[in-house]
Amino acid sequence: IYKRVLQSTSPPLSIGVEKPRRFRKESGLNEHLGRHESETGPCRIPVIAAIAGPAMGGALEIALACDYRVATPDAVMGLPEIKLGLLPGAGGTQRLPRIAGLEAATRMILSGDPVSGDFALSCGLVDKLYENDQDFRARAVDFATEIARLEAPKRNCADMRVAHPDPHGFLADFRRSIEAKTKNLVAPQRCLTSIEAACDLPLTEGLRQEKAGFAELLDTPQSRAGRHLFFAERECTKVPGVARANRPRDIASVAVIGAGTMGRGIAIAFLQAGYPVTLLETTQGALDQGLDQISQHFQRAVDKGRLSADRAQIFSSNASGALNYADLSDADLIIEAAFENMDVKRQIFENLDRHAKQGAILASNTSTLDIDEIAAVTSRPEDVIGLHFFSPANIMRLLEVVRGAKTAADVIATAIKTAKKIRKLPVTVGVCYGFVGNRMLEPYFREGSRLLLEGATPKQVDDVLENFGMAMGIHAMADLAGVDVGARVRQERRDEIAHDPAYQAVQDRLFELGRLGQKTGRGSYLYEGRTRAEDPEIMQISAALAEELGVARRDINDQEILERCLYPLINEGFLILEKGIATRPGDCDLIWANGYGFPNWRGGPMHYADEIGLAHVLNRMNHYRQSLGAYGEMWFTPARLLTELVSSGVTLAEHFDAKKEKS
Repeated sequence: IYKRVLQSTSPPLSIGVEKPRRFRKESGLNEHLGRHESETGPCRIPVIAAIAGPAMGGALEIALACDYRVATPDAVMGLPEIKLGLLPGAGGTQRLPRIAGLEAATRMILSGDPVSGDFALSCGLVDKLYENDQDFRARAVDFATEIARLEAPKRNCADMRVAHPDPHGFLADFRRSIEAKTKNLVAPQRCLTSIEAACDLPLTEGLRQEKAGFAELLDTPQSRAGRHLFFAERECTKVPGVARANRPRDIASVAVIGAGTMGRGIAIAFLQAGYPVTLLETTQGALDQGLDQISQHFQRAVDKGRLSADRAQIFSSNASGALNYADLSDADLIIEAAFENMDVKRQIFENLDRHAKQGAILASNTSTLDIDEIAAVTSRPEDVIGLHFFSPANIMRLLEVVRGAKTAADVIATAIKTAKKIRKLPVTVGVCYGFVGNRMLEPYFREGSRLLLEGATPKQVDDVLENFGMAMGIHAMADLAGVDVGARVRQERRDEIAHDPAYQAVQDRLFELGRLGQKTGRGSYLYEGRTRAEDPEIMQISAALAEELGVARRDINDQEILERCLYPLINEGFLILEKGIATRPGDCDLIWANGYGFPNWRGGPMHYADEIGLAHVLNRMNHYRQSLGAYGEMWFTPARLLTELVSSGVTLAEHFDAKKEKS
């Protein structure tokens, strides 16, 4: 034997992490890689890694420990550990800078994003590219044969230096460039320290420091949060009652009803995945405008170098328009993205029931309305489902798949499969007001508005939440979405909230005054473009309303703001889990981390509750229930599930793990 080629026979390769409760410092991954290095390191024959498909995390670190690497152009390689709050712990931070160069390695490690085979060749990560066909393995063996004939075929990474004219200067600049974005994160700084060690230390010493850094990060709350979300993504497509036997339906063509912002975004998402899309509107002018804006979107991508002109032309040509429901008769999937009003939705689905072919899936993009009520106007409720996209729909990854009482299992399976094809994260939820995301958003927004009545300012509330890690505070978020959007939802729910005359009173007054947020230049803030500034008039509006409603005003500290916004949100999550609207806590966390700006490094609201202690959450809910008088009695009653878990001393994760083992 004078050469060895390593190739996976079952891609994609593992990124080398285990279930959180079994994840330990001395993980099976590190032991496996240690054995591999003991074989490839002192081995006197050249070892070549052949990469066809994904090589992520530990798989790439195995490849880096080889002498040479060959790949296909469509191979993807990356070190995603930073997304789990970790650093690559099996040589990634030490070998990649030596092999691919400091700048490419730093960006790969700090982003966690994969690179293509073409990029890998350009930076030296791989030595040769071959087409991904049946001859790939033979070509890899031929490459190994050529290498074995060299005078010195072995290539020891320990003999390589990080080639850069000013490594410390580059790393210092890189630290500064990511400082604002990573101010709350531990892993990025630890990764940079480990990369710096690759520049200064021998490989063996650098590997020791890397291993120590990995062990240090493994014990952090941020790493637990990252691993929780990682595994939650893998669990969320397992839907009770949907088995492998429920084969997805074929989706060859898609129709979208409504060419507004949401409808266009949905259409673009499907066009980019290769689906032909028919856009339905009520007038020729609205239809022409929608199709034109879709074409402009792809042209902007070409202008920015993100898309080739040929692909843009293909995408645009796959978009067509229609003014009559009869023109949708061949569509396999029809998605309604019209005005958020039940009467409008019912009328659309009555038309779809008359014109859509048998077996077509009829989906609503409603964000709050009852899917069962919509399905009831059709003769085929089993074909009706909710597909709640998040705006902008062509960018936001989250998709709530809303399962109606009569939705067929194969329709859910189709929705999940199709969501993956358009690169969405599908989380299946049940029917209730707001489903999961907006249902949990309701108490969060309610408290944000109530705090203004009691004496806080929009900036004070938003600063507390953004310092906690939220991507955007409550009032900035409401201004971005449009104050009128929330007002319309409250009008639909007026009977349910009539018992609280102060319910989001400030937001309702802003709506009456025409202060609709960013689009009118005034909302909770004043706007010049997207730049927001405080408006003293808001305090006058809040004070006047408080007097009118009999709400006492006072100074409110940051702790109270954080607890009153977050703990009712968490409590609502417990209620949702009680009722089976969400299957598991991780589903709630995925929705909030991917759709509502909850910081990934805190793991989502339900994971965060486990981290800070359910007893603490319960104690503070009871505190506000008592201290806020009638308002507290109205809104701060702890969920039964929360109370039961605290009484039994069990975490939310443990409770659902036990349920899973029993099922």
